[in-house]
Amino acid sequence: MAGWKGVAVRTAGRRASGFAIGGRGPDAAALLARRSLTVALVVAVSAGFLWLVWIYANGLRDPRYLDGWVLAGGMGLQIAFHVLIKKQRLTPKSSARWKKFHIFNGYILIAAFVSHCNFTLPDTAFEWALWIGFVLVTASGILGTYLAWALRAKHGIDERMTLERIPARRSEIAREVDDLVAMTFQSTAAAGLPAPPHDAWIADLYSDHLQGFLERPRNSSAHLIGSQRPLKRLTDDIDKLTPYVDQRNQEKLAAIRKLVVEKDRLDFARVYLGLTTGWLFVHVPVTYSLFVLSVLHGIVVYSFTSGSG
Repeated sequence: MAGWKGVAVRTAGRRASGFAIGGRGPDAAALLARRSLTVALVVAVSAGFLWLVWIYANGLRDPRYLDGWVLAGGMGLQIAFHVLIKKQRLTPKSSARWKKFHIFNGYILIAAFVSHCNFTLPDTAFEWALWIGFVLVTASGILGTYLAWALRAKHGIDERMTLERIPARRSEIAREVDDLVAMTFQSTAAAGLPAPPHDAWIADLYSDHLQGFLERPRNSSAHLIGSQRPLKRLTDDIDKLTPYVDQRNQEKLAAIRKLVVEKDRLDFARVYLGLTTGWLFVHVPVTYSLFVLSVLHGIVVYSFTSGSG
């Protein structure tokens, strides 16, 4: 009993000292309120900008210069964010603020882009390249925002977690559960006694249902669609056995259950962090390409304007 308590304490200590997983996520009502406020602010700023463009056009001026320069300035800020992140010149707090502004600015640029296109599709191949580039950047940006939200809201995953740290923690969890299952067998074997039936039941549960789950990543497709069914099956198996064992083994099963839930959250994080990494290989290169095309577009426009004068 004392030995098992020692393992439980070491298990809790390692969880506390490592990166945090799980825990209570943000309050659902507060999160919804913040999201609603952000959406309302984006809509209000976008509507205000479109109204300003309409006023500008009614003043017998070409509104494409106004929304074009807004697009150029906004995209310059987006590029600046990428550069600062890449060079790691931001503190964690500043980085979080920049990310929020980066996302907000991206949504405002949608209104500027639609206005600049005059609510029509492109005519030339070069305009189509600009149009497709902006759509790809916007779509990938929205996907990235969703992935970041999913990591925080769906499973309460710590933002400090990385793909590189997941395998080590997964191995630790597998060893901790293995130690919990094997401990009583070691003590009874040393005393020359047969294994108690309760411990045999836990050993069967471990070998039949938990061992394969703990030793490698599992249920990637379920995590991709947000399904909790595979985890529920495992926790249900643990919960069904719990009433039929003594107090000592109930505590052991409770510790195993927590580790199983943590392992499932690691698998969830592995899927979404992998998607986030892959998403960057689309979003960042297309953003830089779009910026280059936009500069060329501005040069062409002003060249024709000066030539016609």
